[in-house]
Amino acid sequence: MASTPPTPGDNPAPRPLTAVTAEVPRACAETVAAFLAEEEIPATVWEDWEGGPSRIELFLEADADPGDAQAALRRAGAACGLQLEPAVGRRPPEAWTETWKRFFRTTRISPRLVVRPPWEPYTPAPGEQVLVMDPGLSFGTGLHATTQACMRMLDELADGDRSRRVLDIGCGSGILSIAAARLGFTDVRGYDNDPVAVRTAREHAAVNGAAVTYTTGDLAAVPAQGDIVVANVLAVVLAAEAAAVAAAVRDAPGHALLLSGILDSQYPGVAERYAALGFREVKNLLIGEWRSGWFARG
Repeated sequence: MASTPPTPGDNPAPRPLTAVTAEVPRACAETVAAFLAEEEIPATVWEDWEGGPSRIELFLEADADPGDAQAALRRAGAACGLQLEPAVGRRPPEAWTETWKRFFRTTRISPRLVVRPPWEPYTPAPGEQVLVMDPGLSFGTGLHATTQACMRMLDELADGDRSRRVLDIGCGSGILSIAAARLGFTDVRGYDNDPVAVRTAREHAAVNGAAVTYTTGDLAAVPAQGDIVVANVLAVVLAAEAAAVAAAVRDAPGHALLLSGILDSQYPGVAERYAALGFREVKNLLIGEWRSGWFARG
């Protein structure tokens, strides 16, 4: 998972942020981020496509004290055998475009799904669905392991009945629900408790010509049911709200529950929680430090 700095448009004038930053060897980036996730501290991992070191950043409001964030990065580094000295700096809104151009490139996610930024041209091969995602300052470009795992499982599910309703819980940027719509599912819905995320998801859906219905809602009171339910949120939330997430899955032929946002070390506990509610694991997918699961009743 990554941090979620404000998206342009959240306020009349986008505000600067404080960034607490450390460079780490590329091979250590996911491990450092995973340690932070264990402490429920969201971090952005920037992987340099030109082969340089990776960058870990924690974003704060401009006037926030960075001391706790620096200490968290030092602890994460020490757990990986690194002695980090996190730097503190300001990030003006206009700096984001060029940063994303360096770190976000066109990426194939699954046999049928490709994600590209708006500044890169791409000619799709027959059968490919290309999702155009403008990252701005929001999380959800499709590059994170948890998002990729969900997209791969949705691609596999698209080989079956595409009239099944897909429900994207905690939709964020909307990428998973947009992917479902572009894969041919005809009834796709998403919701998030953040009105800004819902607005951003609607904008992304319009750009991608995806027919998705988005609403604002709380995870503890899921506003709809789906045949295929996707929940890419923190493991602690998946465990705490398991009853609500499980109740969102229709008990109908071809149903599926896709759970993601889970570190490998957290996965057994989450799977056990859903097993107690009558769900069995169909398959799981490990990408880096993150394990995602496909579940069904019975």
